[in-house]
Amino acid sequence: MPGKGGGSYTVPIKIGVEMTLQQTELDKHFMSLALEAAKEAEARGEVPVGAVLVREGLVIATGYNHNIGLNDPSAHAEMQCLREAGRMLGNYRLLDTTLYVTLEPCAMCAGVMVHSRIERLVFGAKDEKTGAAGSVVDLVRHPAFNHQIQVEEGVLAEECSGMLSDFFRRRRKEQKALKQAARDTQSASE
Repeated sequence: MPGKGGGSYTVPIKIGVEMTLQQTELDKHFMSLALEAAKEAEARGEVPVGAVLVREGLVIATGYNHNIGLNDPSAHAEMQCLREAGRMLGNYRLLDTTLYVTLEPCAMCAGVMVHSRIERLVFGAKDEKTGAAGSVVDLVRHPAFNHQIQVEEGVLAEECSGMLSDFFRRRRKEQKALKQAARDTQSASE
């Protein structure tokens, strides 16, 4: 059930006030929802990254990568999720929230997270090329900024990184097959 912004949807899930699950179990639960959002991105031919924003055990918004479909370089899963949350809450400040994302955020997403005052970030797979939550740079905990975000990394990391690896492996195989088909067609016409 995609939202108006494309690449995001809202899922009302409430965990009781007494919250009997330990934080690590809660993190795994919400990361599994982010993985479901990543599957939606993959089904649309997008890089499979998903995000879920939670406040007090309630899922506020969910987003997935939608760059290709929207022709929008800023349509990352985190951005889609945070935009939807702002609409849902009627405020760009997303205080007392936790963002779950399957891949470590890039600099753009990290900047928006700091600006929106996310309290906590939980991510699955590290991004050794563009990660801005510690892998390449650490914008979310930079002491010069007016807000720092608590970070928990590696939650369901194997599932998150596996989904991305499988996606890019398939994509390379498809591109190789297309190139071979083009060569075969060219050879046949000569």
